[in-house]
Amino acid sequence: QVQLVESGGGSVQAGGSLRLSCAASGRTHCTHDWYWYRQVPGKERELVSHIAAGGRTTYADSVEDRITTSRNRADDVFYLDINNLKFEDTAVYYCKTQSSCRSDYDQEYWGQGTQVCVSS
Repeated sequence: QVQLVESGGGSVQAGGSLRLSCAASGRTHCTHDWYWYRQVPGKERELVSHIAAGGRTTYADSVEDRITTSRNRADDVFYLDINNLKFEDTAVYYCKTQSSCRSDYDQEYWGQGTQVCVSS
């Protein structure tokens, strides 16, 4: 199994920046794609960024000019940097990965989420 713990959320004024972290533990050698999602109460969870197993990175159209996602394999930490924060970025942010081990291939592992509140 893989355990994920997000951190770095908080309250920030519009125009500011945040770095969200997702610390991974467990069978991290046995994962492939990595994702950041966000969710606002009453709405579906939205995909924000995706790093594929081959390293290709994609971003949601709504944020692609303001975010960067990266992964530090040595420390097993996955990051999401958001610049020029807007009120509509207020959400709970979740990281997710998928297993590449034969025993639980494609099993999804989620963190508990970190809240980001942007004030105008």
